Amino acid sequence: MQTEFATERRSIGMPDGRVIEILTAGPADGLPLVLHEGTPVGLHLYPPTVASAAVRGLRVVLPARPGYEGSTPRPGRRVADVARDVADVLNALGADTFLTAGWSGGGPHALACAALLPGRCLAAASIAGVAPYGARSLDWTAGMGPENVAEFGAALAGEASLTEFLENEAAEIKGVTGAQVADALGGLVSAADKAALTGEYAEHMAAALRAALSSGIAGWRDDDLAFTVGWGFTLGWDEELTAGTLLGRDVPAAPVAIWQGDQDRMVPYAHGEWLAAHVQGARAHLLPGEGHLTLTVTSLERILDDLLDLAGLAD
Repeated sequence: MQTEFATERRSIGMPDGRVIEILTAGPADGLPLVLHEGTPVGLHLYPPTVASAAVRGLRVVLPARPGYEGSTPRPGRRVADVARDVADVLNALGADTFLTAGWSGGGPHALACAALLPGRCLAAASIAGVAPYGARSLDWTAGMGPENVAEFGAALAGEASLTEFLENEAAEIKGVTGAQVADALGGLVSAADKAALTGEYAEHMAAALRAALSSGIAGWRDDDLAFTVGWGFTLGWDEELTAGTLLGRDVPAAPVAIWQGDQDRMVPYAHGEWLAAHVQGARAHLLPGEGHLTLTVTSLERILDDLLDLAGLAD
C-alpha cells in the first residue's frame, strides 16, 4: 500500500501579514485532511500516513502552527486562533470542506476546527489529545511523566520561566536521532510506546522533533501557554464561547471522535475519558494497551475510516 507522493512545502500569507508554512502530499484533487501535530512536532510527514490517506482519496495538509518552522510567531495565541489560520490556508489551496485530526497537543487544535469551522470541517479526531486545563473533575497532570509535570509547572510560573525550561530541553533534543529518541523522551514513554519507537517510525519522530526546534522554541512555548488558559471555544462543556462563533452563525459543531490509550504517560488516559464524557456527541475509542505514540502505528487506518464515517463519506 506504500505509494509515493511528492511532498510540497509552501508558505501562505495570512490576511494580517503573517505567514503559515505547510506541507501537502497526496492526490491534488483529494479532500483535504488537515493534520495538527503534537507539541513540539515540526513539518515532517510519516509516509504511511500519506499512503493511508491517499488510498482513501485524501490529500494531507500539515500546517506549522505559529512559531514553528517558517510560520510567523504569534505570542499570546489561543487554541481557537488555529481555526482562522486553517480557513485561510484552505482558501489559498482552493479547498472548502475538510477532515481534521490532531495528535497530543494537536488534539485541541483539531477540536477548535470542529467547533469554529462548522460546515467546512466535516469531522474531527482528537488522538491522545489533552483536555482543557482546569477542567472540573480532572487532575490535569496526574499520571504524566515527570518531564511533563515539570514543563507545565514552568508554564504556569509564566513565560520567562517556561522559556528558560524549554531552552534547556531543546538543547538536549534538537539533534536527536531515531536510535536515541526513545531514551530522549525518558519518563514520557511507556513500555508500549518504547516498543513502537523503532525503525521508520523512530526516524520519523526524531526528524519531526528536530524540525520543530529548527526555528527555536517559540512554537513550543506558545503551545504550552495556550494549553494553560481557556481555549476560546467549547464543544459541550459549560464555559468559553459557543460553537459557530467564528463564522458568525449558529451551526452545530462537526462530529468528533476521541482516541486515547490507557498506557499514555504524556497525556494520561483520564484526559481521553474527560473529553469522551464532555464533548457533546463524541464517539469514544478508549483503548486498553495503547500508549501515546502507538495509535499512529496500530490504528491510523481505523482513525481515517472513522473520520470518513463520521463525515458521512464512508463507502
